[in-house]
Amino acid sequence: MSGSVIGIGSSALTAAQAGLVTTGHNIANANSVGYHRQSVGQSASTPLFTGSGFFGQGVKVETVVRAYSQFLDAQVTQASAKSAYYSTYRTQLSQIDNVLADNNAGLSPALQDFFQTVHAVAAAPYDVPSRQSMLSSGSALVARFNALGTHFEEMRQGINTELTSEVAEINSDAQQIAILNGKIVAAQQDATQPPNDLADQRDQLVSKLSQLIGTTVTSQSNGTINVSIGNGQSLVVGMQSMRIAANPALDDPLQLNIGYTIGSATTPLSPATLTGGSMGALLAFRDQDLATAQNSLGRVALGLAQTFNDQHELGQDLNGALGTKFFTAPVPRVLAKSTNLGTAVLTAAVADVAALTTSDYRLNASVVAGVTSYTLTRLSDNRSTQYASLPQTVDGITIAVGSGAVANGDSFLIRPTRNAAADIVLAVTDPAQIAAAAPIRTSASGNNSGSATISAGTVDTPPPPNANLQNLVTITFTSPTQFKVVGLGTLNPSGLAYTAGADVSYNGWTVKITGTPATGDVFTISTNDGGVADGRNALRLAGLQSQNTLAGASATYQSAYSELASLIGSKTQEMDVTAQAQAAIASQATAAQQSFSGVNLDEEAANLLRYQQAYQAAGKMMQIASTLFQTLLNLGQ
Repeated sequence: MSGSVIGIGSSALTAAQAGLVTTGHNIANANSVGYHRQSVGQSASTPLFTGSGFFGQGVKVETVVRAYSQFLDAQVTQASAKSAYYSTYRTQLSQIDNVLADNNAGLSPALQDFFQTVHAVAAAPYDVPSRQSMLSSGSALVARFNALGTHFEEMRQGINTELTSEVAEINSDAQQIAILNGKIVAAQQDATQPPNDLADQRDQLVSKLSQLIGTTVTSQSNGTINVSIGNGQSLVVGMQSMRIAANPALDDPLQLNIGYTIGSATTPLSPATLTGGSMGALLAFRDQDLATAQNSLGRVALGLAQTFNDQHELGQDLNGALGTKFFTAPVPRVLAKSTNLGTAVLTAAVADVAALTTSDYRLNASVVAGVTSYTLTRLSDNRSTQYASLPQTVDGITIAVGSGAVANGDSFLIRPTRNAAADIVLAVTDPAQIAAAAPIRTSASGNNSGSATISAGTVDTPPPPNANLQNLVTITFTSPTQFKVVGLGTLNPSGLAYTAGADVSYNGWTVKITGTPATGDVFTISTNDGGVADGRNALRLAGLQSQNTLAGASATYQSAYSELASLIGSKTQEMDVTAQAQAAIASQATAAQQSFSGVNLDEEAANLLRYQQAYQAAGKMMQIASTLFQTLLNLGQ
């Protein structure tokens, strides 16, 4: 029986040593990220049958297993990926919210200051310091628009940098996963004996990859895994890894899009399909919230420049000249797709500021059997409209073919307001050029005997003013109920019926005559010579502040901007709450996973004592077996 005792003791020593090694390995990796606690699986050896019954043959070590739960690990991976998505989204949104809501960096104070100075000029149009203040505040307003527009563009460039960095990291992780797949296949001689540490490393890389980009993982029978992204594009297949790339968009070289690379060809992936991880958050934020912020701010800048210019051109400056453009109004941008085969150059111009939206547009051309047609898609809601020809005016923008001809499949990206905030410029630099006065003056003859009076008159829109605006025109009453007009060139109507308070409009101006005129009464509309104290046009300029000139004539400059700030603020708050909640879910999932798979140092310390005692007991057994064997040898002498 001594041989059996020695065998049993030897197997006990081996089992105790395996336990000590595994416990020591657990302790050494207690702080290793992604490590799963390991334990020794052992069972009793097949017993030996004798006439006295079955005698045990000791223990055998079956395997070393890791405390792994596919369900718990999948929960951690999914929760961490969502947490990375919402955290990244919140960080990006906060950058916009902090700027829009800042009293020093936001637009509201600059708008308010500018129109205060316009009111001051309307009250004292002859005062040069007031005019200079208006130019200074106008310059400050333009600088604020430019700073915000530049900040948003810098955010886009920052996103490009992050995308490039994340693409490199994703490709590296995918390659390492493929390499580990190969190592696992090579090391795994028996499907029941998995290489635990290699599996831990691979699982950690998969979790890290999922935090960067949404992934789908499929396990294979040979121990490898396949990883796919987007709509099922394979990133890892067994021991082979694919690559993605960040390339300039075909219709916007300043914007990077993600492409799937096969050999030397790269196929663009729709950003809408890359919905997970920090990369999904960057793409969604860029294409939704950042685009909305830029377009909304640009609409305010473009609307202000256009409407203010329209009214300013209806006025007269201190030198007696008609008003010019106060701002250099931004021009909508049209970007041709780099793969276009035609020679067409498209143009876009603002036709109606009130009709402008905050959307971009895509125009696709179709040429079939010599017949050209166009499809215009509003990208904010993907609403498409078919047109048989250009030009067409849509949402306040007139789109036309400036030169050349389109080819079948040509595509153009139209951005009416995206860059307007960065592009707006102050055009007037001389205080005397501020057109505060009206260019016409009305008067009644001192010989009039009736009680009729004439209004100061207004200049009709749209600009530029009628070329005959400042020509001398007289209105003479041939009777209390009829009048004639002289000074219209070849057209000098007479016998016109008089209605008190009715509009009288010629040469681009409108006046009202009220009261009871007498025969021979004369009223004159002439050039506003020496109108340095006239602030009528400045008063109309100041009134633009409270007029609903944007969003279908439903919003002022300020309310349109406030709506943007409120929208971003609400979205930021919502994303902040969601990010915190998701972080808590990820923390809970990690805690649950660690309670099952993590290393408990107290437990491992107890295991050390247990295996130490087992090792010592097995050694004692071996010692006893050796003594018994020696006794048997001595009996034979």
